[in-house]
Amino acid sequence: MTKTILITGCSSGIGRMTAKFFQNKGWNVIATVRANPEADTELNALDNVLVSALDVTRLETVEAAVAAGIDRFGAIDVLLNNAGYGAYGILEATPEHKIRMQFDVNVIGPLLCTKAVLPHMRSRGEGTIINISSMGGKITFPLGTLYHGSKFAVEGMSEALSFELAAIGVKVKLIEPGMINTNFAETVGSMFDVDQAQTEYGPFVEKVMAGMRAAGSRHSDPVVVAEAIWQAATDGTDRLRYIAGQDAVQIIAARKVMDDPEYLAMVRGNMGL
Repeated sequence: MTKTILITGCSSGIGRMTAKFFQNKGWNVIATVRANPEADTELNALDNVLVSALDVTRLETVEAAVAAGIDRFGAIDVLLNNAGYGAYGILEATPEHKIRMQFDVNVIGPLLCTKAVLPHMRSRGEGTIINISSMGGKITFPLGTLYHGSKFAVEGMSEALSFELAAIGVKVKLIEPGMINTNFAETVGSMFDVDQAQTEYGPFVEKVMAGMRAAGSRHSDPVVVAEAIWQAATDGTDRLRYIAGQDAVQIIAARKVMDDPEYLAMVRGNMGL
């Protein structure tokens, strides 16, 4: 039988690429976007794709999308918790709503989506939950207090959840991408107002931003992540973590053999701090 995947955050980036990747592989795809699903002419034109509204911060939309997907395709075999948010910058200059949004989207959202599909998967005795983490769930960079905090949480909750879901035949998988082909430094810069930071932080912020721009040449294509997700969804193993991107492979491996002072000194050196 044709399998079905529900993907959150399909408006752009990894989610959109993965929706098209799985559809091309012959899967049914429930491609969810936060609003106006009927306006997505590209995804709506694809066979075996249901474009549905789903805002991970609103439980009623999560439950409605899950129900619509099951009604359309009969089952959900894989849930991909992809929707994400990145709040970067100086903590002192970050408003409360951004702090809460970071964890509402990246942590509470995946928990709500997972909880919503579990009765269905439990009744079938099978299923796979795939959570998009990051190499930033294993290592940290400056200005990423909130983002890294959320991704470290995704790592911990996914690993712990894998124990209990194994009891009902459901697997949990983690994808750990490196920097993907978006203009990361400019994206980070657009998410906070450097002018709002206290002047004492100014030189530090400038050095970090320069270091991020210099790292831009190491970005991977989003298809690398889609391929890792495909492997996680189809390999039939109990493997928990899948790294996507050579930069992530190298940085995560380096972190494993470094103690804390060595790693922190390396990052400071690379950033000129």
